[in-house]
Amino acid sequence: MPRAEASRRDFLRGAAAAAMLPVACSKKQAPACELPIVIATWDHGVELCAAAQQVFARGGDLLDALEKGTNVVEDDPAVHTVGLNGLPNEDGVTQLDAAIMDGRTHRAGAVAALERIRNPISVARKVMERTEHVLLVGAGAGKFARKMGFTEQDLMTPEVRAAWERGERPRFWRDGERHDTVCCIGMDANRNLATAASTSGLPNKLAGRVGDTSLIGAGSYCDNEIGGAAATGIGELAICNSASFAIVERMRAGVDPTRACEEILARIIAKRPEITTAPGVVLAFIAMNKAGEVGAAAHQLPHSFQYAVSRGVTAPPLLYAV
Repeated sequence: MPRAEASRRDFLRGAAAAAMLPVACSKKQAPACELPIVIATWDHGVELCAAAQQVFARGGDLLDALEKGTNVVEDDPAVHTVGLNGLPNEDGVTQLDAAIMDGRTHRAGAVAALERIRNPISVARKVMERTEHVLLVGAGAGKFARKMGFTEQDLMTPEVRAAWERGERPRFWRDGERHDTVCCIGMDANRNLATAASTSGLPNKLAGRVGDTSLIGAGSYCDNEIGGAAATGIGELAICNSASFAIVERMRAGVDPTRACEEILARIIAKRPEITTAPGVVLAFIAMNKAGEVGAAAHQLPHSFQYAVSRGVTAPPLLYAV
């Protein structure tokens, strides 16, 4: 990575870390007066939010901001669970999933098991805007991406490829690892809502496995009248419970974002109590409502779940933890 880019990323992460609030403060964030607002998962959400702010500052729209923000994480080889250098499946192949949704129209686009294309969120947006479909998978998604002008490339750096060939298999939770699905929810100056999500999925997954990220209602969902939600962690749990849709529906009933995330997490645990003692089971949610309140909830993490929030286009994104 170029020195200037690495320095910029380190500065953003350092500034966010300095501004991190105590866990107790992240239970419920007050409605923000300053728009636009973006919330994104994990520490790499800081870079996503900052890039989205730049798009807004240039007059770009909500979908542009979320797409370009997600691209920053997809392009970062230090993030081994999204885009370039994403963790490979059991065959040593990186297969990517992504989805984007416009809360104004409920139109959405998604791709799954996409190979050799580093920016699946951009392909997903093309699916939404250039086709009458929602989800393209595998070879069909790749063919569509090439038709739309996307360039194929090897998604694994030589170092990661060499490690794989030596038989080293990455673990999902490594010390210092920047991990898991990048998801974001955005609200523009007109209080329109959208969501975006991108991932390489579980490491060593079965070839062709599709997680929750590309499935609207599971990995992400938004309704312009209510709010949006997104999931990160073990995708199968989000799929079987239509988790993001369920969180939005709790907000429709008047529940605040944090409580909505906590309720759906509790509902999942009640159905699958064995996950409370299973090692490595990670599940977390973020949410935002129409009033600009944001919230999150997480289950059984070896480290705290972090998420970034930006408000306006000048203040640095802040990093929160639950």
